[in-house]
Order: sequence, then C-alpha cells, then structure tokens
Amino acid sequence: MAKAKTQYSCTECGASSPKWQGQCPGCGQWNTLVEAVIEAVQPAGRNFAALGGTSGVQALAEIRPREEPRQPTGVEEFDRVLGGGLVAGGVVLIGGDPGIGKSTLLLQALARLAQASENVLYVSGEESGEQVALRARRLTLDVGGMQLLAEINLEKILATLVNLRPAVAVIDSIQTVWSDALQSAPGSVAQVRECAAQLTRFAKQSGTCVILINPGRRYIFSKSAPRFRGLRANKRKKFAVKNIILTPIIHIMSRHLCIGLS
Repeated sequence: MAKAKTQYSCTECGASSPKWQGQCPGCGQWNTLVEAVIEAVQPAGRNFAALGGTSGVQALAEIRPREEPRQPTGVEEFDRVLGGGLVAGGVVLIGGDPGIGKSTLLLQALARLAQASENVLYVSGEESGEQVALRARRLTLDVGGMQLLAEINLEKILATLVNLRPAVAVIDSIQTVWSDALQSAPGSVAQVRECAAQLTRFAKQSGTCVILINPGRRYIFSKSAPRFRGLRANKRKKFAVKNIILTPIIHIMSRHLCIGLS
C-alpha cells in the first residue's frame, strides 16, 4: 500500500511546496503555507485488467439524449443567454466589475421566480438585509415570496440550503464566503475554490440551481457607451457564446431591469 506524503499548500494562491517555507514561492506572501496530507496515487499495475471490460461501453448512435427541463426566470434575454432558463442542479457563474448590475439582475430574476411560486433563496454576503430590501423597493419588485439570508459562513449557508431546499439559490458573492475548514481569509484563492466546490457539490446532490456572483470575472462588461451594460455567456473552455444583450441604465434605475437585444 502506497504511503501518504506531506506537502505544504499556500492559502492565498494555492501553490504547493514539498517543505515548509516562510515565504510562498508562488505569490511571495509570508506565513501562508499550511500542511496538507496527500494520498499517494497507486502505481499502474496488473489490477487494471480486472477493472476493464466492455459492460459500460455504448454505441454513441444508440444513446438517446434527454432534454433537460429549464426554468425560465422571467427576464427574457437573460433566459436566452442561459439557453432557455435555469437547469435543476446546475451552477451558473455571474461575474463583472463592481456596480455593473449583477445583483440587480439576479434580484429581479429571483423576484419573478418567486412570483411563479418557486422556492428561492438570496444569500447576501456583501449587504445587509435592509440594504437588499431598499434596492428591491427602488426597483418596485414584488419580493413577497423571496427568502433572504445575510451570512458569509459556508457551513451555515449549507445548513440553511439543506433545510430549505430552494429551487434556486443566489450567493452574492462567492468572494465573501469563508469556510471553517480553511485558515485563509475570505476572498483568497483557496477559500473561493473550496467554497465554490462545496456549493457545486450541494447543487449536484440536491437539484438546487446555484448562482454564484463573482466580482472578479468580467462576464458582464461595460460597453463604450455609458448608458448600456452587456452580458455575454462563456463556456468553461473559454469558447464565447455569441449572445450579447444591452441594458439601458435608465431602466435599471427606474421601475425594473429592462433588457433589450442589441
């Protein structure tokens, strides 16, 4: 049986080192290396033959793909970018510069889902419940069916999700969430990676669609004209989807977030 080995991982950038150092070789931060036990990989050997076989092999032409049902959010162009709506158990990442409209967009989407009798939860880590309520009032949204949790501790968020089992949950934002399992500060690479992984695991196991807001990724971007905002869908392998929607800011600041196709 292969022995486990010890290595040291940086809580800020995720870089690893075989021995402890005062300064991280990756990001240059001091005293950020923590010990981690890594299970050794079993070497390739004769046991692979016993695991083989063709029982799990299928002819591609014989596979009948199942169309995943989608839940429209009620924001027409947002649904179009999502391919028709949200998928149960899916994880959506919304990114963009601060103040560009990520929270406003999703607050409106959740309000419309709640009007359709969907069980939805908005987890706010950047604003208090009062601040979120004031924004909803400015937008004149009907939020009677929405539930709000102002929390940044991952374990408490997961406990609430397990109890409520919402159809859709928004985490605003993933950079503010921290886990008891790590010693690094909220927003560090290690914290964001671990918290996102735990929330993704919950989504797959429970069927809840989890939407993560991340201010660091510019999927929502500002156009040259200051009156407009754009939203573009990206695949994981960085192949851009050719869907762009433009939103006049005047509509965001008045009655609702009106999205029109450019």
